[in-house]
Amino acid sequence: MAMTVQNVGAYGFTLLAARLLVPSSFGALTALLGVILVANVASLAVQTTTARRISVDPGSAERVAGTATAASAALGLGVGLVLVVLSPVLSSILQLDSVWPVVLCGAAVVPLTLMGALAGITQGQHRWKALSAIYISSGVGRAVFGTAAMAISATPTAAVAGIMVGAWLPVLVCLRYLRPGRLSGARNYLWEVTVGSHAMLAYLVLSNLDALLARVALSPHDSGLYGAGLILTKAALFLPQFVGIVAFPRLARARPERARRLATGAVAVVGLCATAATAAMPWLALVLVGGDQYAEVKPLLWLFALEGSILAIVQLLVFDALARRSHGIVAVLWVASGIAAGVILVAPFHVAGMVMTMAITAAVVAAAAWYLSGRTPELVRSPRP
Repeated sequence: MAMTVQNVGAYGFTLLAARLLVPSSFGALTALLGVILVANVASLAVQTTTARRISVDPGSAERVAGTATAASAALGLGVGLVLVVLSPVLSSILQLDSVWPVVLCGAAVVPLTLMGALAGITQGQHRWKALSAIYISSGVGRAVFGTAAMAISATPTAAVAGIMVGAWLPVLVCLRYLRPGRLSGARNYLWEVTVGSHAMLAYLVLSNLDALLARVALSPHDSGLYGAGLILTKAALFLPQFVGIVAFPRLARARPERARRLATGAVAVVGLCATAATAAMPWLALVLVGGDQYAEVKPLLWLFALEGSILAIVQLLVFDALARRSHGIVAVLWVASGIAAGVILVAPFHVAGMVMTMAITAAVVAAAAWYLSGRTPELVRSPRP
């Protein structure tokens, strides 16, 4: 229920953005949200590493919490500074009017990374109420502050500024779970975070590839249409995300085959229902993605839902691989992203061709990830720090 509130908050913000911004500005915001997601890989890696270590060794919870706090602060500042330095280049690639939207993306990475530490600490200890508070405040923060910023100024810059402010809310709500710590002596932890960041980066590049390339490969108008369709993709992707969060501690323990099968099946059923509902009620789906100004994308909305549903399965299998410390899936993700990017940039695609390419790519990756999950070790426990 908490993750539903979080996703509704994120969805509500995106839906309001689609209505408050013109299609070209909304296309720019969609690309900026993709930048934030890709830059947020350190946060996700800190969360999975922290949750896995606490889950397999509950007695280390305090020590791991201290290490996670120090690591998340350092990583958030580091990644944020990288975005600030690269802001002139990224703003040019994304055809933005100024560097400030990208700079604000960098500022948002700091609280988002701290939130990753909080989520990992509470997830590993099965503190579901505290984890729920983190997710609820995350969704509320984005919806309230992001919408308020756009009400003041209907621009991508204002929207990202609101996201940055709202990202501090979950940190403030659950600040008591952070612990003073230091990075010295935590080499194994940092190495696992680095490897996990690589895996999450590969996944996030694949899952946000079309959001970024739409701004380059399509006209500004069509990129706005594609951004509207991606609202359904993200909804279908986030809808079953709670399954992976609850299942992850079990996947990190010995013999998780049954947990993997049940979790994958649950995600697939939710995705099937979401895609079927979109295909049966495209008129309602169009209302949910922004209304009549995006009517051109109406016949394709079920494909966007299908893409998100398949990506949700891929995400679960990435979490499973991280729980087992098996990294063969990373190569599959990078190769698939490279091939898909090449096809999209070379072929004269419009909206339909791009979403079909991404859906097929996601399906191939999901099949490969499932195959690899049955051929790699089930668990390699963490070495002592």
